[in-house]
Parts: sequence; structure tokens; C-alpha cells
Amino acid sequence: MNATPDFDLQPTLIGERISLRPLQAGDFEPLYAAASDPAIWEQHPEPLRYQRAVFAGFFASALASGGALVAIDNHSGAVIGSSRYYDWNPDAREVTIGYTFLARSHWGGSSNREMKQLMLGHAFLFAKAVWFHIGRDNRRSRRAMEKIGGQLSHEARVEANGVAHDYAFYRIEAPQ
Repeated sequence: MNATPDFDLQPTLIGERISLRPLQAGDFEPLYAAASDPAIWEQHPEPLRYQRAVFAGFFASALASGGALVAIDNHSGAVIGSSRYYDWNPDAREVTIGYTFLARSHWGGSSNREMKQLMLGHAFLFAKAVWFHIGRDNRRSRRAMEKIGGQLSHEARVEANGVAHDYAFYRIEAPQ
């Protein structure tokens, strides 16, 4: 029998420019500072997430998920965003990466690519495939996903907390 090991949903991952570590309750203020720019959320299904009360709900959900990571700029030590692993399916050996955002100071460079490479490298220790759920109209995130090799699988409407949003579902297979 080939037992699939349990997926470590909150590893510490260290890259050249950024590091990811488990989200902690004390990260609220620095993470909110990174998230409080309305431009980050303008194409997102939840465009008001820059508001403190809305972000507080997002943060509580991230803490409760057991899979959230905070992104840190290695040079400055500043919190620059977050992401998380969720929906680990040990039978199918699939996991989802999402709820990702970065401060605008880290757009257009290598930070998003490095974050995804770190998270994919870790995921492929356990998973055969990784899913990404991106707001259908989030053109920036969709282009970024395609740049790192994400393949569009399908689009679907997803309901969460009584609100339905349209998403594009991308998939990346583990390297052979």
C-alpha cells in the first residue's frame, strides 16, 4: 500500500527574495497595511477587502484555515502579502493554492513568481496536481497564472457565505 503522507499546510519556505511562514494572530496589522490599498482588490470578487472590517473577516478565515502563509520581503523584513493552501484531497493527491495577494510594491517583478514556485515546490512533495481558483474577471491574476504554466480547466460559479462569484479554475500538474 502506498500511503500518501499528510500535507504540511503551513510550512516555512525560504526563497531568494521572499519567505513564507505560517500566519499568526499578531500578523494582522502588518498584513492589513499591505492589504489596505484598494487597487489590490479592484479586479477581485471581493473588491472591498481593503476596508478594515472586511479584511478582519478575511484574516479570521485565514487563521482558521490552518493553511495560511504570510509573505515577507527578505531584504526589508516587511510583510508584503499572503497566500494559503486549502482543499487538500489526499485520495486524488490534489491541493488548491489561493487567497493570494501582494502589496503593489511587489507587483510586476519576481515576487509573485517566487511565491508560487515556493508553494508549488512544497505542494509537489505531496500532490500530483495543484488548483488555483481566480476571479473570472481578475485579468492580472489570470495573466500571472498563465505565465507560470497554469492551464485553464474551466469556469464556474461558486457560492461562499451566501454570495456567488464567477471563477476561472487553473491547474498545474506535478513535473514528471
